[in-house]
Amino acid sequence: MYVSARSDYAVRAMLAMAQQHPALVKAAALAASQDIPYSFLQGILLDLRRAGLLHSARGSDGGYALTRAPEEITVGDVLRATGGPLTTVRGAPAEVATYHGVAAGLGEVWQSVHRAIERVVDRSSLADLLVTVDRSADAHAGRVRTRSVPD
Repeated sequence: MYVSARSDYAVRAMLAMAQQHPALVKAAALAASQDIPYSFLQGILLDLRRAGLLHSARGSDGGYALTRAPEEITVGDVLRATGGPLTTVRGAPAEVATYHGVAAGLGEVWQSVHRAIERVVDRSSLADLLVTVDRSADAHAGRVRTRSVPD
């Protein structure tokens, strides 16, 4: 699996919005807080809105917000919205890779890789990642949290 800058930026932007949920967050504030080029972020936000993960409001009090609770949006949702299939083989989704002869079993390997990646990203919600951040901060302060990111 290759994680592009676009996908990484998208997950970071969604985490920043999840932390502020349900408040509206301005694109310029997201870009600054996550060190994402503003013009690049604008395209990412459009993809996330088209995928139904964000809604936007115009005007001086406008901005972007999650359409669902952070617990209901997974890293997989964000990655698919901004990068397409989670795994590809020669540019095509892993599911369509076909082989014959000595390589006939290779398609099943790519399918297994795809399923393993899906299990991780589809079980990790934005809220899970925020808890991880909170837990790290709590550990530094001597507090303990009990919830963790799924394996």
